[in-house]
Amino acid sequence: MQNKAKRQGYDLIGDVHGCANALQRLLKKMGYEHRQGCYRHATRKVIFLGDIVDRGPHIREALHVVKDMVDLGQAEIVLGNHEYNAMCYCTRGRDETDHIFLREHNARNHRLIRETLEQFEAHPDEWKTFLNWFHEIPLFIEKSTFRVVHACWDEQAINQFKACNKKHCLNLDQLYESAKDDGFMHRLVDRLTRGTSLRLPANETIVSRDGFVRRVFRTKFWNDQPYTYSDVSFQPDPLPDGLVDRVLSDAEQAQLLKYDASQLPVFVGHYWMSGEPAPITSNVVCLDYSAVKYGKLVAYRMDDEVILRPDKFVWTEVNPT
Repeated sequence: MQNKAKRQGYDLIGDVHGCANALQRLLKKMGYEHRQGCYRHATRKVIFLGDIVDRGPHIREALHVVKDMVDLGQAEIVLGNHEYNAMCYCTRGRDETDHIFLREHNARNHRLIRETLEQFEAHPDEWKTFLNWFHEIPLFIEKSTFRVVHACWDEQAINQFKACNKKHCLNLDQLYESAKDDGFMHRLVDRLTRGTSLRLPANETIVSRDGFVRRVFRTKFWNDQPYTYSDVSFQPDPLPDGLVDRVLSDAEQAQLLKYDASQLPVFVGHYWMSGEPAPITSNVVCLDYSAVKYGKLVAYRMDDEVILRPDKFVWTEVNPT
């Protein structure tokens, strides 16, 4: 009796944020070798979870590593919110009623993209090539045994987007639509690349690690009968005093998404995890472990498993260079 053919193995890698040296160490640790123009493995391929740009010391180099692998069929990638932000920051409005750029050139937005622009200052043609490439990156990937999205899997929104875009990526018209504060495209991109959130009550605020004052907090898109704010909060920044045990209202409960254990395993980045990498649930893994903050660049080696396992994580520590 012949053995059943083994499925393609995938190595899913979290937010790189310009940590090219750590990325190359991680690839080598997993058995990838640089040959014939990119990093390759004899039996496996990589899926990057987005956010290759911004913040880190070697953004240009990281983009070359990733794009070379994608172009030569050795990797896939989903769009992160930082690639999306870069597209909008560098794209002008179409007419005088639009903003000059799709993403406002204010102090905070410039600070987030500053390292990227500075590292490409002497390579404007390369940066233009990468910006064009971002339009070819899908918002999500769905394999037969697992799913990949940068921040949140929203089944209803994804199915609606599939009906109008077979490539699952943002063409220029959809980029313009997504930059408007109302409408489906804005909600889709915000949900898939930034996740779900709830508005804080009254005048409560959260000050994030990068100093940004927020009036919302990130929430889990999977839930097991949540009751309080702490049951759904999913972010590194703590809730304000007095709100941890606040009971969710019916209206807030209605805003939450459900992703139960019966659905395919899903991989996300985005959320600045800490500690030793491990599954969040039996079918949800976050692979962003704050690499650019001298944390870990993390991968999960996905094979045929239905229940995600802690022994399938691989990582490398990130140093300041």
